[in-house]
Amino acid sequence: MSASSPDRRRFLALLGAGAALPFASACTAKPAAKGRFPVMKTEAEWRRTLTAEQFYILREEGTERPFTSPLLKEHRKGTFTCAADGTALFASSTKFDSGTGWPSFWKPLPKAVGTSSDRSLGMSRTEVHCSQCGGHLGHVFDDGPAPTGLRYCINGDALKFRPA
Repeated sequence: MSASSPDRRRFLALLGAGAALPFASACTAKPAAKGRFPVMKTEAEWRRTLTAEQFYILREEGTERPFTSPLLKEHRKGTFTCAADGTALFASSTKFDSGTGWPSFWKPLPKAVGTSSDRSLGMSRTEVHCSQCGGHLGHVFDDGPAPTGLRYCINGDALKFRPA
C-alpha cells in the first residue's frame, strides 16, 4: 500500500479522529488565524452570524467528525465558499474524493486562502485559513493528486456551496 493510498488516508483519518475525541471536551480550540483581515468582527458578531458548529471550526479551529459533511457528496459544478464571509475558495473542478472523510481539493482559487504552521496534537501540519476573515478551514498535505500533489482537507462546516 502506497503512503498516499485512500485506504491508508482513511485509516489515518479515523485513527486521528478517534485519538482526538477523548480530548475534545477537555481542550479548548485555539482562536482563528491571528492578524488583521479585510473582514473583521467581534466574537459576539461571529456568534450571531455562524451556527455553533461553524463558530467552533472557523473561529476556534475545531474539526468536524469525518464522513459527516453533506458536501462530501456534492458533485455539481460551482464554487465552495467560506461559510463565514462568502469568499470564493475552491472551484468544484478541483474537488476529489480523498477517502479521508472531509471535502478535499487539489488547489484553492487564487489568493483565496492563507496558511500557517499548526503544531497542535503533537505534530506539525500546515493550517489553511480564509484570506478574508482568517477563519480556520482545515489543513493542507502533500499527498494529493496531480497536478499539484496537494490535498486541501477542509471542514465541510467551514464551507458553503454555490452552484454554477
